[in-house]
Amino acid sequence: MNKEFYIKNRKNLSDKLEDNSILVLFAGKAPYKSADETYQFTPNRNFYYLTGIDRENIVLVITKKNSVVSEMIFVEESDPVMARWVGEKITEMEAKQVSGVVEIDYTKNFLDYFSNLLSRFQYKNIYLDLERQQWDIPMTEAQSFAKLARERYPYIEIKNIFHNISDLRTIKDKEEIESIRKAVDITKSGLEIMMKNSKPGMMEYQIEAYFDYVLTSEGVKDKAFKTIAAAGKNGTILHYSENNSKCEENDLILFDLGAQYQYYNADITRTFPVSGKFTERQKQVYNVVLKANEEVAKAVKPGIPFTKLNEIAKKVLSEGCKELGLIKEESELIKYYFHGVSHFLGLDTHDVGEREQELKAGMVFTNEPGLYIPEESIGIRIEDDILVTEDGCEVLSKNIIKTVEEIENFMARKS
Repeated sequence: MNKEFYIKNRKNLSDKLEDNSILVLFAGKAPYKSADETYQFTPNRNFYYLTGIDRENIVLVITKKNSVVSEMIFVEESDPVMARWVGEKITEMEAKQVSGVVEIDYTKNFLDYFSNLLSRFQYKNIYLDLERQQWDIPMTEAQSFAKLARERYPYIEIKNIFHNISDLRTIKDKEEIESIRKAVDITKSGLEIMMKNSKPGMMEYQIEAYFDYVLTSEGVKDKAFKTIAAAGKNGTILHYSENNSKCEENDLILFDLGAQYQYYNADITRTFPVSGKFTERQKQVYNVVLKANEEVAKAVKPGIPFTKLNEIAKKVLSEGCKELGLIKEESELIKYYFHGVSHFLGLDTHDVGEREQELKAGMVFTNEPGLYIPEESIGIRIEDDILVTEDGCEVLSKNIIKTVEEIENFMARKS
């Protein structure tokens, strides 16, 4: 990404701000783990979308007064002693070069700057990213700041900018799509080396280790999410992540995984036989899931309701389950398929975006039908990443093999 991408994003967002308003966004901080250790830092995605900066304790402030927009970023001051322990802070020049924001100050001055704005000018609104996924999770930095700001300046209206940024992030630019493509390509390489090296008797985590090796060798700093490596009956658990069971002779193994590239994610699922050969029953079930995957992809184009995709998947899967002798009525499908077929994909694996809307060109989301049959120890999910185009769609993961024949032929050559 170049700074023009972030400049454009800020311009698009500034157009949505009411006049006489202040926007404050925080990069975030690495949460405490134990003793003197913290968890790995990852930037707040909305902050990153607007600045391209992936350092902690950074603040972006945008003001809009009489239709004039001003921007400032606050960075941590250099500390020569700590630099010898943990490395240098981002410099003022680096922050300018990455973000395109010209005015840079130090975070120690942020609160004075903010209070001076409110004391000297008649600002009416403060915009903050107040996203909250659950009631009982810890307060975010923005939510804590909102509480203090409301106490100190009761006349100011606090507004949530999260949904405005979400609307912008839902439609991907070409730079973002290229980053997702790269993440998908790395994921493909990881999947192929796992297929080449899997064999009965291995532990799930031993096969997974080949994927981790590829990501590390490609310079990937983080995965899109914790890898699911689920053999046999474990594949019927949607978010199984223990990855510590032995793979038996006739097991399928379901891998739900993804590389992250420049903070953009791939989310791919492939299910293959550990031995390299499907049983007849596994083939039958697999081909039902594959048909659902293909029919969903065929339907994708601008104007189609997002929720329609799951209806298509359910119809194919229910017909297939009847043929497999698993159900008699469509209403029984929930026994074997109990999740939606799609979620948006981007800076977050489960990315922002309203499900109750029609598809638009530039949207990227997953296509992941599955069937989970615990009594037969068969769990199959096939997941692709899809880009909506002007007249249809592009399956970004189209080069990752997925038919029974492709998988068996590929694995037969592994020796």
